Amino acid sequence: MDYGCIGEHLTHSFSKEIHNLLTDYDYQIKEIAKEDLNDFMVARPFKAINVTIPYKQDVIPHLHYIAPQAKSIHAVNTVVNKNGLLYGYNTDYFGMSQLIARNGLTLQGKKVLILGTGGTSLTARAIATDGGAKSVLRASRTPKEADTVSYDEIFVHHTDAQILINTTPCGMFPHPEGMPIDPSVFPRLEGVIDAIYNPLRPRLVLKAKEMGLPAEGGLYMLVAQAVKAVEHFLDTTLADDATDDVYNKLMAQKENVVLTGMPGSGKTTVGKLIAEELGRPFVDMDDEIIKVIGCPIADYFEKHGEAAFREVEAKVAKEIIAPKTGLVVATGGGAVLRDDNVFHLRLNGKLYFIDRPLEQLCATADRPTANSDGAIRKRYEERYDRYCHTCDRRIVSDGVADHVAHQIIKDFVK
Repeated sequence: MDYGCIGEHLTHSFSKEIHNLLTDYDYQIKEIAKEDLNDFMVARPFKAINVTIPYKQDVIPHLHYIAPQAKSIHAVNTVVNKNGLLYGYNTDYFGMSQLIARNGLTLQGKKVLILGTGGTSLTARAIATDGGAKSVLRASRTPKEADTVSYDEIFVHHTDAQILINTTPCGMFPHPEGMPIDPSVFPRLEGVIDAIYNPLRPRLVLKAKEMGLPAEGGLYMLVAQAVKAVEHFLDTTLADDATDDVYNKLMAQKENVVLTGMPGSGKTTVGKLIAEELGRPFVDMDDEIIKVIGCPIADYFEKHGEAAFREVEAKVAKEIIAPKTGLVVATGGGAVLRDDNVFHLRLNGKLYFIDRPLEQLCATADRPTANSDGAIRKRYEERYDRYCHTCDRRIVSDGVADHVAHQIIKDFVK
């Protein structure tokens, strides 16, 4: 390959898509087993590569030149082959610095706690130190170095941390339920940065946002470091707005549009209109549930009860919706009643509550919880606050599907 990214497990990498948006060379993703890394680096079958987990330190002995910043950090994520000589750089420093600045966080005089001790943690440590942090600690399950502490020690001595930076893979797909630490144990916490970019909103970030804190996953960092990597790859300078431009395009491609609201609020009709306009796949959660249960939902309700149905609904949210990107999703009326469903829908999605007035909602026999006017009213009164609380945007519906779809598209693509 001429250009690409190497690592041990790269199934969920976005790097190829990012580089394709930045330039026109053929960028490939190459998984390399640990026992094969040495032979690959000796053969040097590339013009330039990015290096990711777990090889940011392992490639260093193979380099003929290491940029001062990368040498100081002792982690390399960009390697350029110049006439057979390998030059190493750290563009993660620029990427993470940009992500921190984007969230309005200041490290000067702060206590910074970094979760993890791998190559990205070294970058985070350098950024915090250069940024004038009062103290910088890295958390490890097996602390060995002078600046590392155990997770048990955190709970005893370091709950006064003000900035939290996660550099571990905990919370990454295919295990997004993971969270390296609960941010609520830090009463002085001012912000959270998570290097994980898949899912778009790791659990740690979602939890911090619930606390009202600035918090963001690593997609912006990934794009920003890629911009610097391309400049090294091609010995060029990209436009100042290249990072924002590619990030916005990638988010527009990856983020799911998730529609919530009462039965009869028009989620399916509106969702299909949005999907057609944006050129995206449309997924109706009720249809996916029917595929799993093999019968109409009303029949399943009657035979097994609501509790059993909600378990199937949760399975669909977790296993069919959550791992995918670029969808338009119409949820069932009760999908947001469970916190775990909201969590899975939010990992890669923005939730839009279609708020259609009660008097415009019609009962139908195929909706077990909304099959009469009385049932509709009861569900509306029970759920309205929940819809408002769990959505990212509330869209007031006038009952005209085209108008509602237009409002959502306008908000989503801005």
